[in-house]
Amino acid sequence: MHLILGLGNPGKEYKYTRHNVGFIVIDALAEKLTAQFKKREDYFWIKTAINDNPVVIAKPRTFVNLSGRAVKKLVAEFGVDNEKIIVVHDDADLPLGTLKVKKNSSSGGHNGVESIIQALGSKDFARIRIGIGRDREDLKDYVLSEFSSSEEKVIEKAVELSIDAIYKLVDEGIEKTMLHFNKRIKVI
Repeated sequence: MHLILGLGNPGKEYKYTRHNVGFIVIDALAEKLTAQFKKREDYFWIKTAINDNPVVIAKPRTFVNLSGRAVKKLVAEFGVDNEKIIVVHDDADLPLGTLKVKKNSSSGGHNGVESIIQALGSKDFARIRIGIGRDREDLKDYVLSEFSSSEEKVIEKAVELSIDAIYKLVDEGIEKTMLHFNKRIKVI
């Protein structure tokens, strides 16, 4: 069984911010699978299948920087091995719309990913990093800002591509997925 987790902040005021692109992908995936989230204290979750492969799709109910708490509980509840975890998150170091699939690497300065590494005691999980770009503003303010209308079009394509990457990860594994998706420079 795979655990597919999107990172983001709970609350309507954060719904369409750059930091919530992981939630945006997970919501689009749930819609594609016509599945409804159930609620636990620390996360929303769905147990379903992708091409006959069992998966749990989840969104922490904690703020991004505390995502590890929810992941630890999800892993314990569903018995998921670390190498079957897929984390979808924003990355300010990648240009807007760029998709990068990685495994077993550092957090790259992303506090949510660092929280997961600390909670699991391991870096051995897959990540789908979605570029949100970076401007000269304070990074904290930037990641909590919403996409412009022109940026939304780029992110919509990145979300579709991310869902394709999730399907490939579940069906074919990390190596083939990295080979397929990492050679693409940008979705636009």
